[in-house]
Amino acid sequence: MTLQLYNTAHRKKEEFVPLKEGEVGMYVCGPTVYDFAHIGNARPVVIFDVLARLLRHEGYKLTYVRNITDVEDKIIAAAEQNGETIDDLTRRTTEAYHADMAALNALPPDIEPRATEHIDGMIRMIEKLIKKGHAYEAEGHVLFDVTSMADYGKLSGRNRDDMIAGARVEVAPYKKDPADFVLWKPSTDDMPGWDSPFGRGRPGWHIECSVMSEATLGITFDIHGGGRDLIFPHHENEVAQSCCAHDGAPFARYWVHNGFLTVEGDKMSKSLGNFRTVRELLADAPGEALRLNMLSAQYRQPLDWTAEGVTRAKASLDRLYTALQHLENVEAGPIEPAAGVIAALEDDLNTPQALTELYALAGEANKATDEAEKARIKGFLLGSGRLLGLLQQSPEDWFKKADSGDISEEEIEALIQARVEAKKEKDFAKADAIRDDLVKKKVVLEDGPNGTTWKRA
Repeated sequence: MTLQLYNTAHRKKEEFVPLKEGEVGMYVCGPTVYDFAHIGNARPVVIFDVLARLLRHEGYKLTYVRNITDVEDKIIAAAEQNGETIDDLTRRTTEAYHADMAALNALPPDIEPRATEHIDGMIRMIEKLIKKGHAYEAEGHVLFDVTSMADYGKLSGRNRDDMIAGARVEVAPYKKDPADFVLWKPSTDDMPGWDSPFGRGRPGWHIECSVMSEATLGITFDIHGGGRDLIFPHHENEVAQSCCAHDGAPFARYWVHNGFLTVEGDKMSKSLGNFRTVRELLADAPGEALRLNMLSAQYRQPLDWTAEGVTRAKASLDRLYTALQHLENVEAGPIEPAAGVIAALEDDLNTPQALTELYALAGEANKATDEAEKARIKGFLLGSGRLLGLLQQSPEDWFKKADSGDISEEEIEALIQARVEAKKEKDFAKADAIRDDLVKKKVVLEDGPNGTTWKRA
């Protein structure tokens, strides 16, 4: 089977055929760095990390680009509210974003352009759009004229009324049309700004990704990804800018969008008290469990994030790592993904089916008696896990670190040593009391010929 992806632009699942044989360019909209990333921000990171892993496994030379938006009105407001400089804020939140995504086992993109590094390119594209009659200046702003593009709205499939009603469209008296959107806006002296032919100012949000994708991947590239909430207006406006700037040349060939994420059945909102940052969730659960929970739903479907779901994900990982623990003394066969896992992912990233195949391998591992069969299964488990970004640590490390618990590793080791000493002195009551105390703290001891090992329950 060849890779099939649902293309938002054509409203159907299509065989993926790259623009250039053997090579793939993929651009995914990254974060606006003004605060910690929430769990909704993390969903596309995990999804497109799996797609990147799959493309590389299939032999493609992939260039994966994910941008950083480091100039935006939310950043200006947050810096003022926090009493810190914009540079300090964006540096701090970018570092936090990198750390949090790494904790979810997401590999970094190949290129990570920052908007502030591409201001000159944005100015050049805006000048080009004005010259071609697709943009106009008004009261210090430059706006894109949506009426100049006959098929504006083709990506989202929205008609003109839909574009205005209920959408993130700013109403302003200087617009020729209510749907026109900002390419450049004026900056006051206390705001970040750059000199331009249109006056000192800063770019609009949409122009940033048009310019950064072209600078890193070219005018036409293979895959553009992001959350479903970005289809309109952000991605629609990227199409408008890029196609009009280049006389109708194709922009992205495959548009891939992940579905919405809710929390405990409701839209995530600070006012509802269900706003969850990745950093907060990592304090209560391992990043690998958060990742598996993210993959439990097919990426285009809605995902309801629940505490119960995270608990189930951790239990599933316990099961998988237990299977690997049973194969601890077996040398793995070729570390390759199982055919069923590959087939599931090639079918529009069907991660729930891929996980089902992974659990089936764990079941086989627990029943296998033949050494060659054990080696084969272990290779498939490790290879399939790697493709999904799972099973990246040893079973011993997983069971020790999967739950931070109320007791440190050092304290556990000290109590185990005290128990050993108690048994040497034949003080079995003390040894049993230490074991019972550890059980209460969700630490399970296992005595064997090579000494005592432990894991968190």
